[in-house]
Amino acid sequence: MSFSPAADRNKAPILRELQRLLPATACVLEIASGTGQHAEHFAAACSGWTWQPTEADAAYLPDIDARCRSHANVRPAMRLDVLATPWPVDAAAYDAMYCANLLHIAPQPVCPALMRGAARHLRSGGTLLLYGPYRVDGQPTAPSNEAFDADLKARDPAWGLRLLSDVQREAETAGLQLRETVPMPANNLLLAFACTR
Repeated sequence: MSFSPAADRNKAPILRELQRLLPATACVLEIASGTGQHAEHFAAACSGWTWQPTEADAAYLPDIDARCRSHANVRPAMRLDVLATPWPVDAAAYDAMYCANLLHIAPQPVCPALMRGAARHLRSGGTLLLYGPYRVDGQPTAPSNEAFDADLKARDPAWGLRLLSDVQREAETAGLQLRETVPMPANNLLLAFACTR
C-alpha cells in the first residue's frame, strides 16, 4: 500500500485545525487524496464527518479504498480531475472541501479550476480548506521552501510555490472569501475560504 511520510507527519496538526474550523457533522469532499492517509485519519477521529476522497490518478483509488475500508463514514474513492468538467459529484452538496499539497505540484490553471469547482460544489457558506506551502507578499520565504520551490521547478517548470495573493484573487473571482490563514508546522499554511454565493 502506498505511503507518504509527509502525510503521516502533518495529519495530526491538520486534524486539530479542521476540528476547530468545521462542524461536528459535515459532508466533506477531498481533492487529491493521494494515499488516503488523511481520509483515514480524519474519518477515524470524527465519525460525524462523511468523507468523499477523490484522486486524479486512478492508480491510487484501490489503496485509498483499502486504507479506509473499516470506516463507514468514508465513501468509495472516485477519480476526479480538477481540470475536467463537469466534476463527477453533485452541485452544492458539500459542507466543506479539503485539498492538501496540490497547487505547487500542478500547473497554474489548476488553481482557478479548483476555485470554480469549490464554488459549484460547496453549499452556500461552506468552507474550502487548502493546506500547503505558499509565498506571502512582503514576507521572506523560508530557506527550506526556497529549496523546495527550486526542486519543484527543476522537475517541471509549471510547478512551484504559489503566491498567496494570486490564490486569493482566483478564489474571490469564483465567489470565495479568505476567512483565515493558519500558520502550520514546517512552514506550511492552512487557508480557509468561505463560499459566499
